[in-house]
Amino acid sequence: MLKGKTVVLAVTGSIAAYKMANAARMLVKLGADVQVLMTRNATEFINPITFETLTNHKCLIDTFDRNFQYSVEHVALAKAADCVLIAPASANVIGKIACGIADDMLTTTVMACPCKKLVSPAMNHNMLHNPIVEDNIRKLSSYGYEIIAADRGMLANGDIGDGRLPEESVLVEYVLREIAYEKDLAGKRVLVTAGATREAIDPVRFITNHSSGKMGIALAKAAMRRGAEVTLVCGHTEAEPPMFTDIVRAVSAEDMYREVVSRAPEQDIIIKAAAVADYTPARTADHKLKKSDADMSIPLVRTKDILKALGGSKREGQLLCGFSMETDNVLENSRRKLESKNCDLICANSLRTDGAGFGVDTNVLTLITREGFEELPLMSKDEAAHRVLDKLISM
Repeated sequence: MLKGKTVVLAVTGSIAAYKMANAARMLVKLGADVQVLMTRNATEFINPITFETLTNHKCLIDTFDRNFQYSVEHVALAKAADCVLIAPASANVIGKIACGIADDMLTTTVMACPCKKLVSPAMNHNMLHNPIVEDNIRKLSSYGYEIIAADRGMLANGDIGDGRLPEESVLVEYVLREIAYEKDLAGKRVLVTAGATREAIDPVRFITNHSSGKMGIALAKAAMRRGAEVTLVCGHTEAEPPMFTDIVRAVSAEDMYREVVSRAPEQDIIIKAAAVADYTPARTADHKLKKSDADMSIPLVRTKDILKALGGSKREGQLLCGFSMETDNVLENSRRKLESKNCDLICANSLRTDGAGFGVDTNVLTLITREGFEELPLMSKDEAAHRVLDKLISM
């Protein structure tokens, strides 16, 4: 995802500096060209050789290192950067940058970078909430620096409070959101549904299906990384919803109908990837139903058809995408769904196709429009999500 991208990691003097070795490794694994800058104080917490081994680049500390090609013209590195991540960001370096002080390789290079700069403060709770530090953080934000909020938890001195550096995966996700993909959905509102609904029989039991929600979550994540403002309405899922999205929980089919339909008018694209129950118990018992020696039957009633409701109220310019999981006559059944629900796109797959079932990380989709269909090969659900978005954008 980050092939051809240059990420500058600016590591300052904080005990949390040790986390940045793994962050550097993760970025390299994603294909990024990672350049590490360190303050002198940072080298007291982690050896520069660690970063040099992981990134295959010299770790930059001294502005006047004659052996480094950027030592005289440090702006060359600044020009090459697609994104700067200052993490951990100490109170000292935050204050320097906020006041325009550039007296080492790190601050000098950061000042010269025209790209997006992410700042992740990490320090003692009282330092973080010192009015001077808070004012400096606000000042950086006003200058266009994006502040990554510190976590709360046990700090280096044993206190519980604010100031922990977020986990490496969180820091990497900020970088991915910024530079992984072209922002071809910027300014668009996208609503995605994901996961399985649960229809209560009694306080203990419910009717559901095998959906893991992975496809819908992949779609929400892909849309977010491509610049969209994403709302994810999800039932039960086996994957974590992505960061930077508005998460709305819906347990039952009725819940999902209410949450989706109420938000639909303001959306530019709606993608219905959730597996919503077609039927729900006619009555939900308010106590646990006890077993007996006799057989038991549960009367079911039809749930509201969310996709049909969306198709019936679709406004001009709005795109509606549905999913169709079939076992037989995939194309025919999915084409009927396209027409009857007034969709623009149906993403069809078959449970009989290897790699396209529930709970797996791959999918085999056929993208069906009124003009025809396109069969996609086996690919990861993340890749499939981008292919679906490509199709919608082309429409």
